[in-house]
Amino acid sequence: MTPQITALIENIRALESQLDAELAKRRAELRVGLEHGRVAFEEELLRRHRELRRRLLPYVLGANPLVILTAPVIYAGIVPFLLLDLFVSVFQAVCFPIYGIPKIKRADYLVFDRGHLAYLNALEKLNCAYCSYANGLIAYTREIAARTEQYWCPIKHARRVIGSHARYALFDDYGAAEGYQDRLAAQRKALAAEVPRTDA
Repeated sequence: MTPQITALIENIRALESQLDAELAKRRAELRVGLEHGRVAFEEELLRRHRELRRRLLPYVLGANPLVILTAPVIYAGIVPFLLLDLFVSVFQAVCFPIYGIPKIKRADYLVFDRGHLAYLNALEKLNCAYCSYANGLIAYTREIAARTEQYWCPIKHARRVIGSHARYALFDDYGAAEGYQDRLAAQRKALAAEVPRTDA
């Protein structure tokens, strides 16, 4: 990897840290906190949230009929999501110990905190839980696939890949054959040395 690419990766990580800090400031402005790992709002703010909640019946009756008709299509996705969840969890449990890859904590990706928002009605909370599950599961799956790719084939593609995972930037350059096996061994060693996150 060139020094310029290394510097760009470091800049991206620094920007991600800045973004995290700004998001934390915004949560503080909104007076959102955590108490014993649970979301906590000030009582006055919680009362105001309840006042802003849209009642369930008017919410459903005011919905676009086409939205109501397409809802079963959206929710039918739960079946393949559950199967994917089962498969990638078993895949990780069986394969990662054999390869020496640190396991991924599923709970770091599946976050269901929107149910604490008092300004959402029951249907909105259900929708949020579904979206949280689907997107969290995709992120969890992606990290399992990314670690697997880092172990087996950490080589960039010849052309630009849209939406590549965070590990991709560290992969070997396409066509850099000299010393590939050594770099592959180094990638595997770096992967095995990763310390699981504990900040979730």
